[in-house]
Amino acid sequence: MYPLGIVTGPETSPDSVLEPVLDRLEAEGSVGVVRPGDPTAERTVYEVGEDGWAAQGEGLDAESALSTVATAHDYGLLVDFPDAAVPQIAVGAVDIEEPAMVAESPQALDLDAVVSTAEAGEPIETLDSLIARVKASPKAELSGAIATFTGRVRAKEDPDDDPTESLTFEKYEGVAETRMAEIEAELTDRDGVYEVAMHHRVGRIERGEDIVFVVVLAGHRDQAFEAVEAGINRIKDEVPIFKKETTVAEEFWVHEREH
Repeated sequence: MYPLGIVTGPETSPDSVLEPVLDRLEAEGSVGVVRPGDPTAERTVYEVGEDGWAAQGEGLDAESALSTVATAHDYGLLVDFPDAAVPQIAVGAVDIEEPAMVAESPQALDLDAVVSTAEAGEPIETLDSLIARVKASPKAELSGAIATFTGRVRAKEDPDDDPTESLTFEKYEGVAETRMAEIEAELTDRDGVYEVAMHHRVGRIERGEDIVFVVVLAGHRDQAFEAVEAGINRIKDEVPIFKKETTVAEEFWVHEREH
């Protein structure tokens, strides 16, 4: 899912930007929206009706809500969350750092450029969104297994180590995506493997957060497990993604330490 933020100045209604952007993006795919509210629920409550559903609860910030939206949508819009780490469209008198697009008014917004701006950014994928993708395979009726791998930021290798605060990943643009797609295709050629989906996040990832996912849809569990193991090993060995580790004591590029 491609995320995009909308931030408006005090003289610009967020809806005056949201509605045309929604209409344009919905011509390309499904869109989920996360916007500020004033929920007061002390319990998590889902309201379900014939025409849709609504929910409220505690403990969910804007970016976590956006990750939830990623499971079933092609685009995700954050409305008036200026500090969110997504490409932002600034409309009106807005003071934010490095917006992806700027327009003086809703009427001045280039809606085709909105689509290209969204799709130029880093997509959001979660384990759930990748599982949903492989389940949608035309060959899903032949499968009896889904196996997954999730890599995360480990705090310590050994109990006496300085704790890791975060990892930062950078990729060789274009080459990394191409190699990942090739690995997915090659694993799918294996006997009994019907669908493979992989994703490696980039940027700063905090301790305890997820980094990389491999999901395999296969006929049987042994085929699924073997393909998952091969997938993560090949990502580490073949995909040009570089890792910087930040501990409480120092910061360093891991590939420089290994050589």
